[in-house]
Amino acid sequence: QVQLVESGGGLVQAGDSLRLSCAASGGTFNTYGIGWFRQAPGKEREFVATINWSGRYISYGDSVKGRFTIARDNAKNTVYLQMNVLKPEDTAVYSCAAAKDFKSGPDYTIYDYWGQGTQVTVTA
Repeated sequence: QVQLVESGGGLVQAGDSLRLSCAASGGTFNTYGIGWFRQAPGKEREFVATINWSGRYISYGDSVKGRFTIARDNAKNTVYLQMNVLKPEDTAVYSCAAAKDFKSGPDYTIYDYWGQGTQVTVTA
């Protein structure tokens, strides 16, 4: 069983940066694709970014392209989401998810394990 723990969320002002971490325990981390998703109150879950098991395949949601960067350190069983030039519309609970068997991608239904999420609030 894989456990995912997000950290790094907080309250920031527009234009600031945050770095989220997703730490995994259990399982074989270097065979998992990792995705970041977010959900704001009253809105549907939104794809943010994904990285495959090797780090060679990366994809971003349109609303974060050019501002967010995803990276992974398999030696530390951790995936990072660097968020720059934050906007109020980035306010949401951010969750990471792991997909088994080398899968990855923007479709949340392929992910097998989910973290509890971390709140990011961006004020104007």
